[in-house]
Amino acid sequence: MKILITGIGGAIGSHVAEALLERGETVFGIDNLDPYYDPAIKLLNIADVKAAGGKVEIADINTSDLRKTFGEVNAIVHFAAQPGISKETGFSRYVENNISATSALLAYALGLPKLRAFVHISTSSIYGKTARGSEEELPRPISPYGVTKLAAEQLALSKFRSDGLPVVSLRLFSVYGPRERPEKLYHKLIHSILTEAEFPLYQGSETHVRSFTYVGDIVRACILALDRIEAVQGEIINIGNDQTSTTGEGIAIIRDIAPGRIRIVELPPRYGDQKETQAVIDKAKRLLDFVPTIALREGLQPQFDWHAKKLLPRLQGVQRRTS
Repeated sequence: MKILITGIGGAIGSHVAEALLERGETVFGIDNLDPYYDPAIKLLNIADVKAAGGKVEIADINTSDLRKTFGEVNAIVHFAAQPGISKETGFSRYVENNISATSALLAYALGLPKLRAFVHISTSSIYGKTARGSEEELPRPISPYGVTKLAAEQLALSKFRSDGLPVVSLRLFSVYGPRERPEKLYHKLIHSILTEAEFPLYQGSETHVRSFTYVGDIVRACILALDRIEAVQGEIINIGNDQTSTTGEGIAIIRDIAPGRIRIVELPPRYGDQKETQAVIDKAKRLLDFVPTIALREGLQPQFDWHAKKLLPRLQGVQRRTS
C-alpha cells in the first residue's frame, strides 16, 4: 500500500512512517519544516525515516501540487498542524496550517479513486480546560490551537458525510516519548538536566492531571485505524492512556531516572493550558481493540536514553558544523 504521511518530520509522524515501512508499505511524506521549533530536530527525524526507506518532500501543503508530487496514494495519515498554545504564534498561522492545509489535502484526497483511508489526527485540546469525557462530550476549546484543530477535524469529517471520503479522526492525548517536541514537558525537563540549563515550569502546572500516552501506543492505534477503516470511517475516537498522572509525578519519575539538579524557574500560568485530561477509550477498545500497554515510568526511560545518546550528540554536531 502506498501511504502519504503529512508532518512526517514530527515526533509521531516519523514514528508511524518507520512502523509502516517496517511492515513493507511504501511511505511518502511531506513536511514544511515550520520554524515553530528548531527545524534541525525535524531534519534528524526525517533522516531516520529516509534511512528506513521513506521518501520525503520538503514543501508546504498549501502551495504544493500534491497530485503532481505524489500521484495516486492508497491512504493518507494527516499529522501536519500548527501545534502548541504559544501566544507568540498569531491566529493566522493556526488557520493556515490547521484549517487551510487540511482543506488543500482533502481536495487532493477527493481526486484519488483508489484512496482507502484518510486518518485525521486530532487532539484532546478540542475538549477545553478538562478532557475526561467520551467522544460525545461537547467540545469547548480554549486556545487557537484547539479551535482550529476542531475546525479541521469537522472539515475532514464533512467530506465523509458529503462525499463518502473514508475519514476517521483520532483525538490524541498528551503524547510523549522519543522525538517529543522541544517545548513539551519531558523534552524540556530531560534537556535541562543533561545541559544543566534552567527548567521553566508554569505556575500551578505540577498539579495538572494528564493521560500521558507513550508514542508507541499511538503508533499502534494509527495503524489499527488504517487496517480497520471500513469499521471506523466517519468516527471520532479518543486515543490515549486511561491511567493518569500529575505533572509533578512525571517530574519525580525523571528525577529517579536521571538524578541531578533541576534548576526550576517558575513562570506565570500558561494561557490556554488544560487543567485535566483523562482519556475515555471505551470506543477505541470496542472498534480498534486498542489498549495502551506502556506505563509512564516504562516510557520515560527510552525517551531519556534517546535524548541523551542520540538527540543531544547529533544537535551538538550540527551546532559545531554551523558555528
